[in-house]
Amino acid sequence: MERVLGLGGCFLRAADPAALGAWYRDCLGLDADENGLWEQAPGPTVFAAFEAGTDYFGSRDQQVMLNFRVRDLDAMLTQLRAKDAEVAEETQDMPGVGRFGWVTDPEGNRVELWQPA
Repeated sequence: MERVLGLGGCFLRAADPAALGAWYRDCLGLDADENGLWEQAPGPTVFAAFEAGTDYFGSRDQQVMLNFRVRDLDAMLTQLRAKDAEVAEETQDMPGVGRFGWVTDPEGNRVELWQPA
C-alpha cells in the first residue's frame, strides 16, 4: 500500500491573506518564504479526528485546528500576550504527552500550542 510521507501543507482561507501570514510570522515566528515554504524542526505530528460537536476547537464553525509544537509554552504565551494576541487563560497538562495552550488568530481561528513532554 502506498502511504503519505508527512504533512505537506496547511492552507487557510482569509479575508486578508497577507495580514494573516504576517501575524503567523510576527507572533509565532513561522518563517515561511514568499511561496509559503517552511522548513520545520523535526518532531512528532498528531493526526486525530474529533467528535463533530466538540468545543475543543473554540467555535463550532471551525472545522480544523492547527497545532504547533513549541519549545517553551510559557515563554510563547508571554510573547503572544505582549503582542496583544487573544490568548486563552487556561493551559492543559497531559502526563506523558505535554502541555497545551491556545491563541486565536486575527481571522478567529483557534490555534493550539503544544510543548511535548
